[in-house]
Amino acid sequence: MEIKFTEENLKKLEDIKRKYPTAKAALMPALWLAQEQFGWLSADVMRYVGIILNIPYEHVYGVVYFYTMYNRKPVGKYHIQVCTNISCMLRGSYDVLDYIAQKLNIHAGETTGDNKFTLSEAECLGSCGTAPMMQVNDYYEENLSKERIDKIISELSK
Repeated sequence: MEIKFTEENLKKLEDIKRKYPTAKAALMPALWLAQEQFGWLSADVMRYVGIILNIPYEHVYGVVYFYTMYNRKPVGKYHIQVCTNISCMLRGSYDVLDYIAQKLNIHAGETTGDNKFTLSEAECLGSCGTAPMMQVNDYYEENLSKERIDKIISELSK
């Protein structure tokens, strides 16, 4: 597969670059754009973004590995990220993580054999008042219980 932004995404990247004083400052939204197009940030994608922004690969790599919002390997159609920071942890997020892992027959950091679900443990997702919570792709699921989890996974499995 050739690593190249679509024409539409090249235009979006130009818009992004205009919003920032330097190309380095535009790196995080550029990486987000790359992840949206390619699904994850492989070494080749990181190199490509670095070349386009004229930023060393090592810097791009460092940003991708520091921030947990970037996928460093392929994820399933539904990326379930369970928040385990303090508020969620105090309200049972590790039980939620274990329950989902058992239901999907995978561990955190793994993807189901049919590539439908990836389960991840996430640092704070910023929804402390609705703990325990998880993010499914770009959507928050909050105030989780086993019944809600069953319903969510059932609907996604259709």
